[in-house]
Amino acid sequence: MPQRIVPRRAVAALFLHRQHLARPRAHRLTPARLTRFAEDVGGIQMDSINVLERAHYLTVWSRFGPYDRARLDRLVYRRRLLLEYWAHAACLVPISTLPWWKRAMLDYRFRHTGWSGWLRTNRKLLASVVEVIRANGPLSHGDLEGRRPPRGRGGWWNWQPAQHALHYLWMTGAVTIHSRRHFQKRFDLMERTVPAAWAAEAVSAEQFHRWHIERSLHAMGAAPEIDLTHYLTYPRGATVARRAALRAMRADGEVASIEVEGAKTPWLALARDLPLLARAARRPGTSEGTTLLAPFDSLLWYRERVSRLFGFDYRIEVYTPGHKRVHGYYTLPILHHGQLIGRLDAKAQRAERRLDVRHVHFEPWAARGQSRIAGEPALDRDAMLAGLAETLASLARFMGADRITIERVTPARLRAPLRGQVLHYDISRTG
Repeated sequence: MPQRIVPRRAVAALFLHRQHLARPRAHRLTPARLTRFAEDVGGIQMDSINVLERAHYLTVWSRFGPYDRARLDRLVYRRRLLLEYWAHAACLVPISTLPWWKRAMLDYRFRHTGWSGWLRTNRKLLASVVEVIRANGPLSHGDLEGRRPPRGRGGWWNWQPAQHALHYLWMTGAVTIHSRRHFQKRFDLMERTVPAAWAAEAVSAEQFHRWHIERSLHAMGAAPEIDLTHYLTYPRGATVARRAALRAMRADGEVASIEVEGAKTPWLALARDLPLLARAARRPGTSEGTTLLAPFDSLLWYRERVSRLFGFDYRIEVYTPGHKRVHGYYTLPILHHGQLIGRLDAKAQRAERRLDVRHVHFEPWAARGQSRIAGEPALDRDAMLAGLAETLASLARFMGADRITIERVTPARLRAPLRGQVLHYDISRTG
């Protein structure tokens, strides 16, 4: 019997569902929903850029709408629902996954031989840092700067070697990020911060690779094999072991090959997800609602995948020289009814309690009211603008802004109707 071709929009629909974007901002944040979200996507990426808000705060807002940031911090750093570790990049990962990440932590000592030279000359420093944290933790990088080593060993610690020591100790699980003050990390012993979770036995290397593949495919819904190394990118390497794990999962029937519309090579999906893909193929629409995505959102982790599924080419231009930027410094893709219809460059003016939208750039097909995904209905331009206006009002409330200014809109003919839509919401004035 010939294999049924899975429509691309069905893959996009399951991807959006797993990313908690099937109905963005339809449900408020709760501890259970936060945990489920982090488990489904694999991690919530963190970043220090604060043009609008920190990346992890924005990513959670994209799914749940306005919430109290201090409450999220309490769920992470007091209730310990999530833990900071390296998944795609620096991420908040579910504490329930620690037995698997513990394997990566333990293996880091042997896998990353680039530390060999540094370790030969800094073993005593590592022991001293652990000793100081044990006696005085939690401590930040700054707390260690200029601190005299314990037990009268003489001299003063230099900041850079101590920073390297903290990073190595964090990656290997000796310490963890206990909390943050003004976004500055404060480290404490892992065994003291999450004693019960850390006491759990680490899984085997084979179990870890199978789990890593399963989590990546779960988060993406379906993917070609190359996507598996670009979603949860850590740990790198171990190609032979990962491919062996994938072969075993296929032999066991846990992973299946599927043919996706327009794809030249087979895609992979978890066998348990095949009915969900079939159901998504029968249902109209991939998603309902509008939201904005932080540049480090897990939906965007692999740019080629985003282009492949949504026909949307996205680039973070933060590190691009100003005169070479096309869309702006910190651009947020706009998701509307399951399609990435454009992007906007915005900045928070906190002292003035104002959200400045410097440039909204709609994709040409979206501005014409067309659809980019085959099988999806044409876009309603008025509904698209209304959805974006409501989203901006939600973002303004989350940021504590009471005013929105809209500067440029491309195409320019959409600026006046967008401003008009924003005025419908409880924002004192729109510029």
